[in-house]
Amino acid sequence: MVETTAREIDANGTRLYVETTGSGAPLVFVHGFSLDTRMWDDQWEPFAERFRVIRYDLRGFGRSAQPTDQYYRHADDLAGLLDALEIERAHVVGLSLGGAVTLDFALAHPGRAHSIVLVDAVLPGFSTPDLDEAIRAVWGPARTLPLDAVKELWLGSPLFAGAMADPVVAERVRRMVTEFSGYGWVARDPGRWVEPLASGRLGEIQAPALAIVGEGDLPGFHAIAERIAAEVPGARKAILPGCGHLPNMEAPHAFNAALAEFLGGEK
Repeated sequence: MVETTAREIDANGTRLYVETTGSGAPLVFVHGFSLDTRMWDDQWEPFAERFRVIRYDLRGFGRSAQPTDQYYRHADDLAGLLDALEIERAHVVGLSLGGAVTLDFALAHPGRAHSIVLVDAVLPGFSTPDLDEAIRAVWGPARTLPLDAVKELWLGSPLFAGAMADPVVAERVRRMVTEFSGYGWVARDPGRWVEPLASGRLGEIQAPALAIVGEGDLPGFHAIAERIAAEVPGARKAILPGCGHLPNMEAPHAFNAALAEFLGGEK
């Protein structure tokens, strides 16, 4: 078992919970909406053998501070976190919401991303009917239903279909969602994307990029991965079979192999 250091860091006007382990080139993992650092448990030890691995809770999630009424950008929180850790450049891996944060970070702080890995990523400024419907089905009733009922709707979303089909993964996901504060459902989030939005700026990204998508994820996420592969200079795409929106949890061995292969060429 690797030794993990956990602490809270002041960054960009907020308090972020962060864990670090291992040594080597910095490798940051950014979680998805309603989840937290624990979603990366299957990547924690394997990558600590070669990297200084970092995972943190986004503002409003897990053990990090809740947003105030002040505007902020997750990309700037990440930059502030790296500053506090005295890290100039890092490989960054982000899933879903975390993928959007990773894209924004690469655009707003060019040169600080050694490489980026975009896993079933949200793309600010781009959507498809299936993605709109998946979000509307939960966000629509979120302001009127009790929070526990909203969480059950969310767990029943097609985004979690693959994860919920595996009892072990389902329990891990359910635990994180159950403990989620509900911020963004019960209160308006003042967070903002980097502007102009990333969907129109993929060609500006300078970092080497890999788009990973679970074979069973919604068509909209496949469309996003295709756009990333086509528009980010030199980007590659990997489709992981037998999994959906959370491939790092649903198919960790295949995910880790794809990530290790990519990072092996980006030393």
